[in-house]
Amino acid sequence: MTLPRNVAEFPARMTGIPMIDKSQILDMIRSFGDKGKVDEADRELPDQVDTDRDGGLLSKFGLDVDDIVAKLTGGGGLGKLLG
Repeated sequence: MTLPRNVAEFPARMTGIPMIDKSQILDMIRSFGDKGKVDEADRELPDQVDTDRDGGLLSKFGLDVDDIVAKLTGGGGLGKLLG
């Protein structure tokens, strides 16, 4: 059995953050200061973003699933334990 290498490879039910409201994602993109990407993401992302299903779209907008999960869980996770 091969274990997932990062949070993005875990099924949504295991990360505890299966769905994220699009407005939260747009706020993260907005923090980069790129209005064009915010508008594009608003058009392309579903209202509820699934970190597993929509990981490719998230990376298109400069977001990493691991970073999103860490931010939404208060920055915890294995990164702090291992790093």
